[in-house]
Amino acid sequence: MLTDQTIETVVRAALLEDAPWGDLTSQLLIPATAYASARLVAREPGTFSGGAVFTAAMTLTDPTIEVELALADGGRFDAGDTLATVSGPARSVLQAERVALNFVQRMSGIATLTGAYVAEIAHTSARIVDTRKTTPGLRAFERHAVRSGGGHNHRFSLSDAVMAKDNHLAVLTAQSGLSVTDALLAVRAQLSHTTHLEVEVDRIDQIEPVLAAGVDTIMLDNFTVDQLREGVALIAGRAIVEASGNVNLGTVRDIAETGVDVISVGALTHSIRSLDLGLDVVVESAAP
Repeated sequence: MLTDQTIETVVRAALLEDAPWGDLTSQLLIPATAYASARLVAREPGTFSGGAVFTAAMTLTDPTIEVELALADGGRFDAGDTLATVSGPARSVLQAERVALNFVQRMSGIATLTGAYVAEIAHTSARIVDTRKTTPGLRAFERHAVRSGGGHNHRFSLSDAVMAKDNHLAVLTAQSGLSVTDALLAVRAQLSHTTHLEVEVDRIDQIEPVLAAGVDTIMLDNFTVDQLREGVALIAGRAIVEASGNVNLGTVRDIAETGVDVISVGALTHSIRSLDLGLDVVVESAAP
């Protein structure tokens, strides 16, 4: 998902946004011959993500910058650890610094939060997955970070699977005049055998009519823990069971212990705090 082409496209846009006509401050204050070495240092513990993106921000600013990563994505680190080293023309390193940090801080924040959720349910068979509640334009970056933290990805886009929510079903049944089961059977008849069909329900009594249509996944939306347990027992392996809504670090363990297969967590990407990572730069008088 996070291809070299995607990285280059997004990072180039970010660099252009940050320095459309160059870095005026560095051009005025830093001699053209100055050389810099720097360390990407963790100010707090966490899980690393975004190494390739950090590197791209540096090298797309100036191909002569050298970056050496000390940790692979998904690696754990403590406060004070060096995560990468950078060397190159001082002006270029300073120009790239903010964009490089913005990406790696956010991605590592997502990975760290995801890791906390995964740890809470490690004793169960449930999976933590993300949602489409991502920053526009940064979905591939943020979903890569979820995987760095041990989580899994939901459908990447609206084009990847059929996911019928309450509003879809309301329009579908009203326009067709069919029952939910018959309407979904008509949808299923149009799909290839490789296309996944998921349907959201928000009441126990909606489960059987949806199951009768042979759906692949049922999302139990905003169910209480007791209702989730009842829903899992009723579905009894006839479909993948996804829990959604009211999920946080305080509730996720109880939700997982109901026997659901998947727990989707929008907070992984829409409510995270970027980690405190810093670039400690030492400027030398001239290139070696």
